[in-house]
Amino acid sequence: MLENLKINVKIKLALYWIALMFLYIYNDILSLYQPGHVAELAEGHSQGVQFTPPILIGAAVLMALPGIMVLLSVTIKARANRLVNIIMAIFHILVLIATQFIGEGETWLYWRLYEILELTLLLLIIRLAWKWPHTTKNLE
Repeated sequence: MLENLKINVKIKLALYWIALMFLYIYNDILSLYQPGHVAELAEGHSQGVQFTPPILIGAAVLMALPGIMVLLSVTIKARANRLVNIIMAIFHILVLIATQFIGEGETWLYWRLYEILELTLLLLIIRLAWKWPHTTKNLE
């Protein structure tokens, strides 16, 4: 029989955040193949959104958060870890919803696929953190 090792909750959460980062990156890479997208980027805008310093710093912070969550998921104590993972996953879901109303033009099917996968991972993060196992102390 194959051994099925139990993976610590902290490691699972870190892996979910890593997977989410890969989805973000690959989604952006695939968008470079859309006709005209690279030209728009070179002009400093995309889908009707002009890139300004505040927009770019906001995007940088948003994309840095999953990387920070990888570190926090394995280093902070369980109670805070649980709360931070739930809050950050909810925040990223809200951003995912908000981005549905930004930009103009056609949304390609691959983009929707990635959004569904990202939402699924974020919901799994919330579920895993919410159901964080409790220890039972021996009162003898």
